[in-house]
Amino acid sequence: MNLHWATLAIIAANVVVSLRGFKDINFFERYKFGIGAIQAGQKDRMVTSGFLHVDLSHLFLNMFTLYFFADVVIRWFGPAKFLLIYFVSLLAGSLLALFFHKKEPYYSAVGASGAVTGILYAAILLQPDMQLALMFIPIPLPAYILGILYMLYSIYGMKKRLGNIGHTAHFGGAIGGYFTTLLFMPSLFATDTLMVILLALPILMLFALEKLGKI
Repeated sequence: MNLHWATLAIIAANVVVSLRGFKDINFFERYKFGIGAIQAGQKDRMVTSGFLHVDLSHLFLNMFTLYFFADVVIRWFGPAKFLLIYFVSLLAGSLLALFFHKKEPYYSAVGASGAVTGILYAAILLQPDMQLALMFIPIPLPAYILGILYMLYSIYGMKKRLGNIGHTAHFGGAIGGYFTTLLFMPSLFATDTLMVILLALPILMLFALEKLGKI
């Protein structure tokens, strides 16, 4: 698999910013996602937080996942649209986190997970027959099945506040990748109608649960 310059640029930016954050706590605290600070006017945190990571393993996992799926999106759309999907997904993750945690001024988060999840969902829409295997599920499964299961797990994680994980940003990133991909390739509504509907169901479920006060 080739490492395209656009993928390399994103990985390099994440590495440089994250390493600075590891060494400089003031830098980390200034640019992480923080509800109170964002509501006070520091909107830049909604983007900068996506380039900070908690530690090397957090950084590696996100960049490894990006490397694995970025090439699919670049092959279909080219580097410019790939970068646009990445940043739209990053921002969508931050916006959804802001929406769901707006009454929690001390809520904070960092990581490229939202943006990377957006790229993952774009890849699934573009290549739904792709087979994926997870460490705890060694048998390859269609990517869309794992995608839907991951979305459902994110809803559960948001509801139960599972672990120190930004489930909301992951879900928001997936939404960003989903809609941006369909905007760039509306023909998917006709050629992969069932896939488009299936991947929309968890999104509809999330907002239905929110409307009912269940999450």
